[in-house]
Amino acid sequence: LRAHLGPKTAGIMLTNPSTLGVFERQIKTVAALVHEAGGLLYYDGANLNAILGRCRPGDLGFDVMHINTHKTFTTPHGGGGPGAGPVGVNKKLEPFLPISRVIKTKNGHYALDYDYPESIGYISSFYGNFALLLRAYSYILLLGKEGLQEVSNHAVLNANYIKERLRSFYELPFTQYCMHECVFSAKRQAARGVHAVDIAKYLIDLGFHPPTVYFPLTVKESIMIEPTETESKTMIDDFISAMEHIDQITQSSPEDFHNRPKTTPVTRPDEVKAARDLNTNYFNSPSV
Repeated sequence: LRAHLGPKTAGIMLTNPSTLGVFERQIKTVAALVHEAGGLLYYDGANLNAILGRCRPGDLGFDVMHINTHKTFTTPHGGGGPGAGPVGVNKKLEPFLPISRVIKTKNGHYALDYDYPESIGYISSFYGNFALLLRAYSYILLLGKEGLQEVSNHAVLNANYIKERLRSFYELPFTQYCMHECVFSAKRQAARGVHAVDIAKYLIDLGFHPPTVYFPLTVKESIMIEPTETESKTMIDDFISAMEHIDQITQSSPEDFHNRPKTTPVTRPDEVKAARDLNTNYFNSPSV
């Protein structure tokens, strides 16, 4: 990091814990180096579930962050959206926030305030998706301080439970205590002719939404499992049994993976062709 920081450094964006599911213990040193170079530290709230109610990104040295409300505070995402990503800043950046801003007056009323000369001004979607933000806020109030801590407790516990149960079946690149997600490698299974994507497709036939595969990119044949805080032990045990069963099938019938899934309305597409020959227009598609 030191070798890449300099006068042209605007900032650095990080998640903590990282996508490897590991908490970056030197984050304050990272923050100091970035600030010394004149840059800002931006926190991607993608992994906020791991530290919710335990520590604040600002205390770790971050200057600005966004919250993925669909990951942490129950709001819809994607096709069920639109999503919402509220942004928070520290005191250093507060003068530059957009206007108008909601303030509480001396008589206890709320009003819009425009008197911020350093503000970047108006932006088109300033208040964002109000309905989703209200839902997220209600969820926070419902849980309270102790409830938010339980979110991180269970998210971390569930991930470590899966890690320990599956470590003898799938290669574990990082053996230390993980946070809210654990990362395996399907290198053993790949040696038998079954790759991470094949495992993901097989899981669909077993009734499970597959975890993320091939990300993070630094782990070959990666399978990133984030059970979240809301899954029951029964459901997690069923998932573990499915993963164990899949490993057994890779040893006895590896050829059975290559046409999975079999039980879905749409079976296995040619994903390489889809990526290289993208056609998102239904009306121009050849009739089937």
